[in-house]
Amino acid sequence: MIDDASRRKQQSAVALAYQDGDGAPKVVAKGKGLMAQQIIGRAQDAGVFVHESKELVALLMEVDLDREIPPALYRAIAELLAWLYSIDSAQTNGRPGSALPANGSYLARTGPDSSNDLTPADTDAST
Repeated sequence: MIDDASRRKQQSAVALAYQDGDGAPKVVAKGKGLMAQQIIGRAQDAGVFVHESKELVALLMEVDLDREIPPALYRAIAELLAWLYSIDSAQTNGRPGSALPANGSYLARTGPDSSNDLTPADTDAST
């Protein structure tokens, strides 16, 4: 059995942001262990989508902070963003879906408790 402290040590998180006019999404935060937990918590509090992919996070951890993702990752990130935009479009057109965060931020993370490839972050409306 893995305790909470061990689980935090195993987690990694990378936050990406993309704004119109940017050449490519940028790594705006990354960390392991407790830092990853803080990144994930802030993302969830902000309603940011969380994508769980061990392989993608490992590659993104190699990118320096405030740097654009490398061309080798364009396709993977583009597919993820396209899927997210389709959810946003579905909601805008009255079909069920989850809203995209207005700030264009997304979080990739790893961890032993990953159950879905992509889930909207849970938010507490009272905060």
